[in-house]
Amino acid sequence: MEKIVFQPEGEEAAAFYVLEQTTIAGKTYILVADTEDGDGEAMILRDMSAPEDEEGIYATVTEETEFSAVAEVFSKILEDVELIEEDSE
Repeated sequence: MEKIVFQPEGEEAAAFYVLEQTTIAGKTYILVADTEDGDGEAMILRDMSAPEDEEGIYATVTEETEFSAVAEVFSKILEDVELIEEDSE
């Protein structure tokens, strides 16, 4: 399983495992988790990179309608995964 490291500007690096990738309406999404197996924290990220970017640029999917649509696709691809959107208070 591929492991990628995110380094937000001014923050500490964080490593995640890429569980799956899909493209919907021309946008690429990845499902990442903090653990390789079992229960863990997962996020859906949208690839915001331009073709000329040397490194990937990703944004967390927070908009409810977009999250629900992408989560449904990932749930069908990975039958044993249930994605639940956390409240962002």
